[in-house]
Amino acid sequence: MEALNVVVLTPAYDETFPHADETCLDLIRSAVPGVTVTDGSELLMKEIRGDAAASQKLDGLLRDADVLFGFSPPKDALKRAPKAKWFQATSAGVDRLARHEIWDSDILITGVSGIHAVPISEFVLGLMLMFAKGAIDSFENKRQHKWGRYMACELAGRTVGIVGLGHIGREIARLAKAFQMRVIATRRSTKRAGKARNVDELLPQSDLKKMLGKSDYVVISVPLTRETEKLIGAAEFAAMKPSAHLINIARGGIVDEEALITALREKRIAGAGLDVTAREPLPPESPLWDLDNVILSPHVSGGMEDYMLRATKLFCENLRRRREGRPMLNVVKRSRGY
Repeated sequence: MEALNVVVLTPAYDETFPHADETCLDLIRSAVPGVTVTDGSELLMKEIRGDAAASQKLDGLLRDADVLFGFSPPKDALKRAPKAKWFQATSAGVDRLARHEIWDSDILITGVSGIHAVPISEFVLGLMLMFAKGAIDSFENKRQHKWGRYMACELAGRTVGIVGLGHIGREIARLAKAFQMRVIATRRSTKRAGKARNVDELLPQSDLKKMLGKSDYVVISVPLTRETEKLIGAAEFAAMKPSAHLINIARGGIVDEEALITALREKRIAGAGLDVTAREPLPPESPLWDLDNVILSPHVSGGMEDYMLRATKLFCENLRRRREGRPMLNVVKRSRGY
């Protein structure tokens, strides 16, 4: 029976709660026989803050690690964890790992794609409702102590275009149909136009501009890869309706931010709901802060009260699959970028 030494690296970046959740640690310990679990979360947090003594202690934990479980591998992971065979990320997107040395190694990488579908899809519908029902106007009226009436709109009968029909895209489509919306989508693997469950029109990626021109709301729901970087730029904004809204809950780098700012300033599109930006935190000097047709949130659309519990349960399922020789979930294909 293969013995596995798992080092958990999930710092809360909060001095009042620097360690991993004990319930999650217990779940990993009980997932399969022969697993040793060590929590290096507090040491990693201290290392990030420049604590050299903590860094040395973390070295000791990493030296014997077979599996790393966390948001991101520590610096110099290959040297510090020479036995590591597998990195289980606690995020769905792994684009940041492409800049880490682990990407060019033989270490298996898995993510937690799928656990975010419900919270992110609810967030998307919330943004669409905020635009349709004039939430920005309401907030501004309240700030000015002004009773300024305005005309609200309906989602029913409107068209949402989803760029990327993965776990999140499919759940957005399901919720949108509940609001009696028309749903169109593009998908990387689609070769010719057709339909899919809760999708009235499914198009290949090459028909992106065609989809943009039909959509009242455009939702970005693809991973950030070499192929999708700045996928939405000036030409794409020109293809959109002036009354359309862009919603990005994926990665800021998928949108050409300068082109987006120009489109918003010149009212080429009606507005944008941005949970992600090209640089995070969004710099104080960014024009996006002051545009009155933008709703900003600090990359929280995938948040949920039991996030780490859900991520840990998926990790435990992968531990069982590895032990039983079954295909593991969410194995990252480097060539594809996710």
